[in-house]
Amino acid sequence: MDAHGYDRELREVAKRDRAREAAFLQKHAGSGGPPQLANRIAGRRLPPLEGTYVDKHDPARGKVLCQVPRSGRPDVEAAVAAAKLAQPAWAATPLAKRCAVLRRTAELIERDMDRLVRMESEDTGKPVKLAGSLDIPRAARNFRFFADFLESRKEAVHLTEGFRNETHRVPVGVVGLITPWNLPLYLLTWKVAPALGLGNAVVAKPSELTPRTADALADLLAEAGLPDGVYNVVHGLGPEAGEPLVAHPDVRAVSFTGGTATGAKVAAAAGPKKLSLELGGKNASLVFSDCDLDETVKGVARAAFTNQGQICLCGSRILVERSLFPEFTRRLAEHAKGLRIGDPLDPATDLGSLVSQSHRAKVETYLEVAQDEDATVHCGGGRPDLPGVLADGAFLQPTVLTGLDQDSPLVQEEIFGPVVTVQPFASEDEAIALANGVRYGLAATVWTKDANKAQRVAERLDTGMVWVNCWLVRDLAVPFGGVKDSGFGREGGEWSVDFYSEARNICTKVTP
Repeated sequence: MDAHGYDRELREVAKRDRAREAAFLQKHAGSGGPPQLANRIAGRRLPPLEGTYVDKHDPARGKVLCQVPRSGRPDVEAAVAAAKLAQPAWAATPLAKRCAVLRRTAELIERDMDRLVRMESEDTGKPVKLAGSLDIPRAARNFRFFADFLESRKEAVHLTEGFRNETHRVPVGVVGLITPWNLPLYLLTWKVAPALGLGNAVVAKPSELTPRTADALADLLAEAGLPDGVYNVVHGLGPEAGEPLVAHPDVRAVSFTGGTATGAKVAAAAGPKKLSLELGGKNASLVFSDCDLDETVKGVARAAFTNQGQICLCGSRILVERSLFPEFTRRLAEHAKGLRIGDPLDPATDLGSLVSQSHRAKVETYLEVAQDEDATVHCGGGRPDLPGVLADGAFLQPTVLTGLDQDSPLVQEEIFGPVVTVQPFASEDEAIALANGVRYGLAATVWTKDANKAQRVAERLDTGMVWVNCWLVRDLAVPFGGVKDSGFGREGGEWSVDFYSEARNICTKVTP
């Protein structure tokens, strides 16, 4: 079927759903209850076919923000069918026009910055200061970077004994994107931008805990000129919506960011298709006695507690050279005590709430283990006392612990909250052994003034990424990903090109 045929069939699919969309919009016009999100399929706002929803709460205040479709296999099948119909015409669109859509989307994200920042803060509990300085600007940057990167690429050409080999990239087809709740728009756009730029169609399944910016992105992409059906969103729970998406035979590639246990299920369900897994981390910050102490305390605290410790790259294990251990621990605890916990919508807030009450309860089980193991609590360890509507929010104090063994669950397992352990070491070899002595291998930081030492240590760390005297500095052209139980595959720059497209070589005999 040619591109025009696909366009006609897509219009027929959209026509069949028109009545469902009209009924959904009429039902919610002037409704006094919480708004209901819709799936975004073939350019339509469609309710879940089974008509069931889950409540989405503001974790800082406890109020219901919206209701999220609890979609199932039929909704996923409809979205994949729409993507499959729309993809050939989008792939046939010249690269320059596809990249123009990406750049326009970046502009629209920046135009709607305040709205998106508030939405992200309400969904996640993170401070608007963080969403406004990191999450939403990075979402715009993802689109702009990949537009520039893809247009500047040169295809490989090899001349061999009278033959010309040209290797070019072709889109994979339909791509399934499953994204987590900690950096919702940031990580969704990290996947969407290269996937669309390379001519694929997307079916996204955002976390049911943070669904609203994925929905908002559908409107911005449409305004930017993206054809219907090229970007689709199916909301729902992992086993009910995520698993059918991963396993669908017409989905040719799956990019997943989330927990290691869920990642194993994704890998099992995906079968023989392209797969990128960015999973958990238990990252070490290695602090040597010759570091710049003032800068290191600030940098390590930032790596430990940004987004309430809910970033896979956070440095939750802090390894400190023994001679510096007492002073560093004291200063880190003082810094943590000075962080302002409060209303995420207050620009002065440093730490907001965790993403949900259930997640806070999970983090608190580790604090109970710390108590059982007689850990020393240097700061934190409980819930802050906050006024008014924030009193019952999912807040937790930043916590610094010492006195835990290497085999403690707090040292070995990903807590994903504002809880860090501090351990002493006596030598480079011991520091590296402690850093590598977990099942994760995503990232690490090294803090020292000795450039040779930094290079030696970094090269021996069993991680996908190492920062020296810094943290979360991201050049989008470099590979992102981990080893061991932190996943496999890389994305970023040319690695994203490789994942979201296939290489096709054309060999032509050169006529003299």
